[in-house]
Amino acid sequence: MILVIFDVDGTLVYSGKKDSLCFARAYELIYGREFPSIDWRRYPHVTDTSIFDTVIRQHFGRPSTETEAAHFRAHYMELLRENRRLAPHHYQEVAGARRLVERLQADGRYLVGVATGGWRQPAEIKLGHVGISIGPGLFSGADGKVGREAILEEVMEQARQMNGSTPTRVVYVGDAEWDVTTTRNMQLSFIGVRHRGDREVLLREGARHVIRDYLDVAAFQDLLEMAVPPG
Repeated sequence: MILVIFDVDGTLVYSGKKDSLCFARAYELIYGREFPSIDWRRYPHVTDTSIFDTVIRQHFGRPSTETEAAHFRAHYMELLRENRRLAPHHYQEVAGARRLVERLQADGRYLVGVATGGWRQPAEIKLGHVGISIGPGLFSGADGKVGREAILEEVMEQARQMNGSTPTRVVYVGDAEWDVTTTRNMQLSFIGVRHRGDREVLLREGARHVIRDYLDVAAFQDLLEMAVPPG
């Protein structure tokens, strides 16, 4: 049994940073302060929980609370839905993603999950827009978690409970430098995805396998057998 865990933004769906701009806009509407940056590399952990808390600390000198995070999340999701209603073509699946997920889910050799640095509900909006369904059992987001390692660990524990045993292999599929770093730290096998074709972004970080899309399902399944942790 191979557990295949996907990131969301840039890995299964992409929006050309429009979703990041929604995050910043929601913050500015609520707090009346300019959002510092949507370059997520500037934050100590690339998770919605950490990003939101970091900016609150910078602006107000205190940690964020769960109540205000929930209030912010509601406004953020409202903007996500509105933008998709007004310009649905701006939000697309990475080529072949939905078909690949469906094929893996139908194949008894695989368990398919999601581990995203975003909060779970916004991630579900993004996936739902392109028709990708993961289900509740193997899905973890940044809700209540600061670091990405804890998010991946939660999906692996969910898989152990669902399967009754530890999967023989775990492969994480992601698109960003921090995905390479996280899987290297955890010594998890990794497949990189760069839908724009700029493979070197991940290769120079140590990724061994980087693809552009999921159109060749058989080739992706071969990679699941071959994938290794980043160097």
